[in-house]
Amino acid sequence: MLTITSEVREALDAGRPVVALESTIISHGMPYPQNVEMARTVEGIVREGGAVPATIAVLHGRPTIGLSPDDLELLASDASVLKVSIRDLPYVVSRGLHGATTVASTMRLAALAGIDVFVTGGLGGVHRGAETSYDVSADLTELATTSVAVVCAGVKSILDIGLTLENLETLGVPVLGFGTDEFPSFYSRSSGFAAPMRVDSAAEVAALMRAKWDLGLAGGVVVANPVPAEAEIPADEIGAIIDRALADMDALAITGKDTTPYLLGRIVELTAGASLRTNIALVEHNARLGAAIAREHAAH
Repeated sequence: MLTITSEVREALDAGRPVVALESTIISHGMPYPQNVEMARTVEGIVREGGAVPATIAVLHGRPTIGLSPDDLELLASDASVLKVSIRDLPYVVSRGLHGATTVASTMRLAALAGIDVFVTGGLGGVHRGAETSYDVSADLTELATTSVAVVCAGVKSILDIGLTLENLETLGVPVLGFGTDEFPSFYSRSSGFAAPMRVDSAAEVAALMRAKWDLGLAGGVVVANPVPAEAEIPADEIGAIIDRALADMDALAITGKDTTPYLLGRIVELTAGASLRTNIALVEHNARLGAAIAREHAAH
């Protein structure tokens, strides 16, 4: 059921490096036109890094691996594009709709296409207050089952980072701090939580991927790549802003899959655009690392 561009298919058939990219960040993570500019820039960074970019979405009900410039523009500007996680895929496909894929659904479609490195901004995880709301992202359960390495800037700092790390440990998912002993928290390089494991090169990440999957241990690998120092928002500063955004969200009774888009948008407002600049910088930084990991992994 997949539509795969000839460029991506030829690279996969030849064993050349390919990097999957999600589309929810385009449709629901950033405002227009910064979203489409970011998408084009990130694809260019992956190419400059020696890999083929494969942005993933559902278009006209077809899971599509690799998008055209017109496809990116549609995802960035069409308000009818749905946010699609794993549970939503059958609905969107069966009805012939457009869907922007989350981390979980992008991982699944990437794996179906044979792509094993995926770049995103931040992971979903355990939401604050999950002990009563049970709001836990499908990204975590997907990481337990789908064998794709996910390069991210940690989990989104709107979440409960400690509980998210505990959940990933329970699910058997290796969590690697890239060049850091502290787990990053999306906008910030620090979180107050230790990175469970540390690696310092793309070659080390690729070696761990091979070791995990050669051992028959299915599931993903989290590569937590801290935002560049010059682009970060310090943890104490962004923490107060997140608390304000969470209070505003509660006052509006926003729940479920609408929470993350609302919070990210509200944080952009409260930081006068600084968080958007940080978000773009960290995605570009992750794309460079993702291309390097894909190259190393394809070389063996």
